[in-house]
Amino acid sequence: MLLTAFNFITAALYLLASAAAWSFAGKSSSGPAHPSTSKNSDKHEVSAVNAAKLDAAKLSKILLWLAIMLHAFALADALVLEDGFNIGFSHAISLIVWISIMSYVVLSNDARLTRLAALYLAPFAVVAALLPTLLPAQRIVMYGGWAFKLHIAVAILAYALFTVAALHALLMLFLDKRLHAGTFDVLNNNLPPLLAIEKLLFRLLGFAFILLTATLISGVFFSENLFGKAFETTHKTVFAFMSWIIFGGLLAGHWKLGWRGNVAVRWTLIGFAMLLLSYVGSKFVLEIILKRY
Repeated sequence: MLLTAFNFITAALYLLASAAAWSFAGKSSSGPAHPSTSKNSDKHEVSAVNAAKLDAAKLSKILLWLAIMLHAFALADALVLEDGFNIGFSHAISLIVWISIMSYVVLSNDARLTRLAALYLAPFAVVAALLPTLLPAQRIVMYGGWAFKLHIAVAILAYALFTVAALHALLMLFLDKRLHAGTFDVLNNNLPPLLAIEKLLFRLLGFAFILLTATLISGVFFSENLFGKAFETTHKTVFAFMSWIIFGGLLAGHWKLGWRGNVAVRWTLIGFAMLLLSYVGSKFVLEIILKRY
């Protein structure tokens, strides 16, 4: 019951953080456009708007950090059990989204990117925080040696970073369409330029690709040591290798041929869809639909 309360409080904090970030997202700081208004009045109103934006940004950041910390506490209590790890569908999704928003906030040394996390990632975190309560299916994996724990940690980090990259790609698509439609002003909304956002996308894809490569290599060549059985080709491994090929091709194309923009967004989302089918999709079918834990 206490854990359920923590999940709802965490979701509420994420929601409030996003609301605070959006509260002044659409307002320009250029002041009123009435010719009869004095210059002093214009300056006062512009200053008031800017001060309100600053307060909203600070409040959003505080709420976001509170949500992240409370989310971490709830996850630790739900995932680490006496006899093993609980990596059921809802808990795994909640953990991946938490790592995603955590890495976005911690790794970005730009306050504007933190604001992007509050604007666009926090709403996903609202759902992720509530999933363990709404879909409480469990799947206990018994504790193994250090190699097994390392394999699990690397795999989860890879999924988390690819999740960030996919959300980042959707954000790029959204901002690009609004910019071309003339309905969005990056400067007035205090957001980084699209080139900076795109650079971060490929940085995320590069780190995630390295982790995914390590996960696949360890799973193929050390399967018997990790899981106690020889490597088997299943639908999960097929989709995982397909995503590895797609992301590897995208990174090679970016490096050699300069692929970027909509091409990068499209292939990032296709690769992420393959990754979802390999892990999250199968867990959803087994645990939520078929009730096989």
